[in-house]
Amino acid sequence: MERTLLQWRLLPLLALIAALFSIFFASPRSFQETQGINRCSLLPHDHYWISSKRIVTPDGLISGSVEVNGGIIVSVVKEVDWHKSQRSRVKVIDYGEAVLMPGLIDVHAHLDDPGRSEWEGFPSGTKAAAAGGITTLVDMPLNSCPSTVSPDTLKLKIEAAKNRIHVDVGFWGGLVPDNALNSSALESLLDAGVLGLKSFMCPSGINDFPMTNITHIKEGLSVLARYRRPLLVHAEIEKDSEIEEGSESDPRSYLTYLKTRPTSWEEGAIQNLLSVTGNTRIGGSAEGAHVHIVHLSDASSSLDLIKEAKGKGDSVTVETCPHYLAFSAEEIPEGDTRFKCSPPIRDAANREKLWEAMMEGDIDMLSSDHSPTKPELKLLSDGNFLKAWGGISSLQFVLPVTWSYGKKHGVTLEQVASWWSDRPSKLAGLHSKGAITVGKHADLVVWEPEAEFELDEDHPIHFKHPSISAYLGRRLSGKVVSTFVRGNLVFTEGKHASDACGSLQLAA
Repeated sequence: MERTLLQWRLLPLLALIAALFSIFFASPRSFQETQGINRCSLLPHDHYWISSKRIVTPDGLISGSVEVNGGIIVSVVKEVDWHKSQRSRVKVIDYGEAVLMPGLIDVHAHLDDPGRSEWEGFPSGTKAAAAGGITTLVDMPLNSCPSTVSPDTLKLKIEAAKNRIHVDVGFWGGLVPDNALNSSALESLLDAGVLGLKSFMCPSGINDFPMTNITHIKEGLSVLARYRRPLLVHAEIEKDSEIEEGSESDPRSYLTYLKTRPTSWEEGAIQNLLSVTGNTRIGGSAEGAHVHIVHLSDASSSLDLIKEAKGKGDSVTVETCPHYLAFSAEEIPEGDTRFKCSPPIRDAANREKLWEAMMEGDIDMLSSDHSPTKPELKLLSDGNFLKAWGGISSLQFVLPVTWSYGKKHGVTLEQVASWWSDRPSKLAGLHSKGAITVGKHADLVVWEPEAEFELDEDHPIHFKHPSISAYLGRRLSGKVVSTFVRGNLVFTEGKHASDACGSLQLAA
């Protein structure tokens, strides 16, 4: 009788245990959510404070704290006001002397997905971005297959990115001859959500992304004006090479390659391009459109033309890339095709002029132009600069490279934030990003400018083909500690959050 009563008393307990096992095994995600586990973040909090002695804000560098709630920055306070603002007992993460800065926005990256994911891909590329403090990147319309030149091809990009991106990602569309003179085709692509358009004034090297002429560009600007979105332009135009026909130039010499794309290519393209940018002025036929010249390499005549156009009121901006600021033609080893890109890396005197233009504000922003490929296409063993695929792989290291090579020029933390966050956010129309201020997305990077590291084979590199990066072997300053995307701690202490929870940034 007593045994029967004991069994009856145990039945409810056994039923409860069985129910818990059933919930755990049948719906592990639901169980985790009820326990407050967020697989999108390495931080199990939705509401918290981040403190630092060095916070880069639009009002300058402060010592204080940033409150994050629901992925949004809800308050920014100086240290002296901290005791007044901490009204609730929530998690506080104190990073001490490490710098807290708005996450980087890279408006020029090739992730090659779908179609050429063996070159890079959304998972590896966005993991590298997160590890480098990049919280948003805008993917270029070419090197994927097919190129993004229509709503259907954009849909392929969107499907390929879903649940596979570790940071936020937007897309540029392509301006090509097939759609440039067809306003309804361009409108449908813009309506589908691309943040703007990209065109080449020289052959791109990709068959389904042919070059445009100035008529195509002019027509494209008239459509973009109604949407108030930018046109990004690869500004090189083919002219005579500086290599004499029949000469026996060494293809393993970088100077041979440099002569095939002289500064006159950039200057000629920009001169041609600026013949129509006057339409973007206030009261012009393309007012509302904007022209952005990508990866400027020539710091002489080309830059002078851009400065002149800006002075006249043309809506024009220009970027350059860390590799043009870090390297010079004289130092590139024979046959080291990791350094091949277009426009090419020019001489040391040109590099110094680029830095002067950065510091004086004549160049508006920086981008990576991360342009990877399969190692075999770089022809590393052959060393033929004329035949190797061009492009610099750099995505994960643009912050430390900018800082390392900028220190001797007096670069400030505020300038880094302007070049990599504020101005890129405005170019891409990502108005909820780009600054540590109330109401913006909590897209943040924590990094240590004084920390040095060797970028060698033992360093964790997350983009797909580390061996083709021109930065291997460099000693850099500026270690990324943590990266937050819309409040989620997606990277810290060398680890990524388990789920890829980046958001697609489509134009409304």
